[in-house]
Amino acid sequence: MKKIILALTLLFTLSIASTSCRDEKSAGEKIEDGVEEVGEGLEDAADDIEDEID
Repeated sequence: MKKIILALTLLFTLSIASTSCRDEKSAGEKIEDGVEEVGEGLEDAADDIEDEID
């Protein structure tokens, strides 16, 4: 019985330690990342159109 409780405690501790180390982004950072991705996509599309015209 001791081994089961010890094993469950160890698993719980490891799960808490691994989830608490995540890098959480704020809403502003998420919006900035989205805008950057859209901008990069537009640049790629413009480059493709220029290549097709040439």
